[in-house]
Amino acid sequence: MGRVSKKRKEILSKIDKEKAYSVAEACTLIKQVTTTKFDASIDVAVRLGVDPRKANQMVRGTVALPHGTGKDVKVLVLCTPDKEAEALEAGADFVGLDDYITKIKGGWTDIDVIVTMPSVMGKVGALGRILGPRGLMPNPKTGTVTMDVAKAVTEVKAGKIDFRVDKFGIVHSAVAKASFESDKIEDNLKELLLTIVRLKPTASKGTYIKSIYLSSTMSPSINIDAKAFAN
Repeated sequence: MGRVSKKRKEILSKIDKEKAYSVAEACTLIKQVTTTKFDASIDVAVRLGVDPRKANQMVRGTVALPHGTGKDVKVLVLCTPDKEAEALEAGADFVGLDDYITKIKGGWTDIDVIVTMPSVMGKVGALGRILGPRGLMPNPKTGTVTMDVAKAVTEVKAGKIDFRVDKFGIVHSAVAKASFESDKIEDNLKELLLTIVRLKPTASKGTYIKSIYLSSTMSPSINIDAKAFAN
């Protein structure tokens, strides 16, 4: 086992591993235990009492974080020429269709979100094997397949995020940056957690929110009282 540095020991001493913190306490504490020289990402891991292998227990959705993610989200809009101007005006970083499809087939995925139109999903669908594993595949359920591409781009740039439960029953998501004030981290985190609660599948039995852990890049995790979100 590697030697634990004095600084690391000091950070670990601030977290009571036996305690389940309130959201407010955790959001204050996470700033105290984040010591990176860069603006670290604040992330949450929510373990759910669902079986993701069953379609009627899949949890997936979108949420507009009140204070955004703090990240400059790069958006690609795959659309027909008549929609290009409005996509660019809304703030899209890349706009086009066939040229970008060719680039993606060649391995380019330097983007965070793809927005497209129903009429071109036939072409975009062919990219499923590349985009799917990276979480980049547009989906009508998340508002990224739409005729109103300008609205979709605006929402994504403003802090709308897409989340889904993984095969282990856990939702992982970034909710803020370490530079955010603790109350803004709290607002964003609560909005995500309440959205997950609202999406509880009717087929899910027993405890739905099993555990919630907040962490930042390279920080220890903080246990949040999941009972506060029991329903």
